[in-house]
Amino acid sequence: FEYDLKKIIALSTLSQLGMMMFSISLGLYELAFFHLLTHALFKALLFLCAGVLIHGAGNTQDIRSFGGLSLNFPLVTVCMNLANLSLCGVPFLAGFYSKDLIVELACQYSWGIFVLLMMFICLSLTVLYSVRLTYLSFVGSYGGG
Repeated sequence: FEYDLKKIIALSTLSQLGMMMFSISLGLYELAFFHLLTHALFKALLFLCAGVLIHGAGNTQDIRSFGGLSLNFPLVTVCMNLANLSLCGVPFLAGFYSKDLIVELACQYSWGIFVLLMMFICLSLTVLYSVRLTYLSFVGSYGGG
């Protein structure tokens, strides 16, 4: 359970790198590069929003002390939620087009149930930490700090 905003965003890159390596292992080099490009775009937006939040919250990176920032930063809230939703692979956002194609093609290959189960667990964890980050930053109560 990490509470440093920048570390959470940076560590989320590891799961996306795993998706890229997984697509490379399937022989889908162009798809891995496409996912790298889309990931770079919404990850850059996440870091820009994080910078605004850190500056606006008195130079603290601890998300436990954020809480309720959606009232003070409505545009940042919308941008960060869009980037998080794209990270999760929500349809019609940038991350969906590359991540869904990787998942779809992985399901077509005969890899075995264990590999597919691990892939879906990793995808679920991405959604969980994105929801946690959004909740603690924008929805939860102010923790002071």
